[in-house]
Amino acid sequence: MTRQEHRFDHEADVVVVGAGGAGLPAAIAARDAGASVLVIDSNQDVGGHAIVSGGSVALGGGTALQRRYGIDDSPDRIYSDITDPHNPQYRRSDRDLARVFADESVPTFDWLLENGVAFEDQAPTPQTFGRGTVPRSMWTVLTSSDWSVTINGRRGAGVVRPLEMSARRKGVAFVLRHRLVRLLCEEGRVTGLVASAEGGDVAIGARQGIVIATGGHSSNVGFRRMFDPRLTDEYQTLGEPWTRQDADGEIAAMDVGASLWGLGSQATEQEGESVSLALVRTTHIGCRWGYITLKWDPRSPVFSLARASGLTVSDLQDVILVNQTGQRFWNELDETRAFINACLGPNGDLGRDGKANGGGPIWAIFDSAAAEREQWTCEPPHVDPEDWFFSAGSIKELARCIVNPHQRRPIDPSTLEATVERWNLLVEAGDDVDFGRPTPSRRAAALARRIQTPPFYAAWATPMVHDSLAGLRIDASCRVLDRAGDPIPGLYCAGESAGGLAVHGLPRAIIFGRVAGRAAALSCPWP
Repeated sequence: MTRQEHRFDHEADVVVVGAGGAGLPAAIAARDAGASVLVIDSNQDVGGHAIVSGGSVALGGGTALQRRYGIDDSPDRIYSDITDPHNPQYRRSDRDLARVFADESVPTFDWLLENGVAFEDQAPTPQTFGRGTVPRSMWTVLTSSDWSVTINGRRGAGVVRPLEMSARRKGVAFVLRHRLVRLLCEEGRVTGLVASAEGGDVAIGARQGIVIATGGHSSNVGFRRMFDPRLTDEYQTLGEPWTRQDADGEIAAMDVGASLWGLGSQATEQEGESVSLALVRTTHIGCRWGYITLKWDPRSPVFSLARASGLTVSDLQDVILVNQTGQRFWNELDETRAFINACLGPNGDLGRDGKANGGGPIWAIFDSAAAEREQWTCEPPHVDPEDWFFSAGSIKELARCIVNPHQRRPIDPSTLEATVERWNLLVEAGDDVDFGRPTPSRRAAALARRIQTPPFYAAWATPMVHDSLAGLRIDASCRVLDRAGDPIPGLYCAGESAGGLAVHGLPRAIIFGRVAGRAAALSCPWP
């Protein structure tokens, strides 16, 4: 069948699937290279996870901002950092992709400025994830105070909205509320896709290429469990309920022969630190969606779905953490990866019901005195009393109140009461002989940590799923490769849907988005 005989509802030279941190750069780069560009996204607005991110962009290699503050950096130094055999996060990186990242870092910084992204005029700071030998993290400027524009008032909007504006100004077309269903192929080449929309399925043709930028797989429980069977459905995902990372792009590409890459990076554990890009502890408890920094604000247009912003824990001494059986299981103050592994442990499940994978819910238990010290308001919109936060006049009554979709069996009231009584005895003794949790140096401060003043509270404190670090196999031009290592004509990928380079966040998405869009626009069109 020739192109003229194939009937599409929409058609463009380059079709980008996903309008987030990788998709927007891909669209602009393809348009700059002379291609007509159509972007589809399953959400009602652009931005993906990027718009609710912290807006930290770790681009180095000698950017103008680094030079202004006397930071000596180079592309070769970036390459050495992200292939460092002593770095647990980076050492599994595909070195061809690492070279692209290193060489494209400075041009990408300049390109962001050209497309309207502004950075704070301050010295770059060290990277939060993965580290580096010199500071590279820069902070975008939030250019709007309109919550319908920023979604949650976070600096990620300082990247997304300028890029969206640039894309629209240059003639990129957007079709929202369209979700990728499958890719279309003719004679071994990807030539289009089918997307689901409110009115039914839509066929979209791509004369030169399709760029997969759907954001990864972290929301797809079945997909993420291929890398770690413990990541069952109790672990909520960063960025929800704004957007989900459903592995749509990966699955569609695999259906036409694509292979996965960099699988070892998804389960990387960084020794001695709690930092793991797969799963992290949350500091916002009592709500379904928390995270280290992301806290849903009642002013957000998404708040009706988020339902609560959570209680931000400033001092972990004010709570104890119990597992699905109501028992303490680890030192709550431990900042190493061992804490995460303890959360993921069987935690009292003997594996007889066929559902032993996953560690189950983790609950923060505290009393009204702790709430007062933390200055918490234990009511909506700060907490979500429907499934995620509970209060009662006694510990036994509190145990009976805890009902949650992921709490497969009730907590025994006597067990939770015994746990709290045991904790209070350890506080009196000044020594946590059970788990070695350090106590405050002053006895008065230590005794204040007893859980004894009603009402008592239980708040959802289960870890959160973070980045997708494994995905589709791509080459240095972001062409998707099949199981033989050969390019699938007409198919490209960037961002968290691509595997092989375990670099966190916006820099990886933006750099490879640019590369993918440019490569797709310069490819030979389908006749």
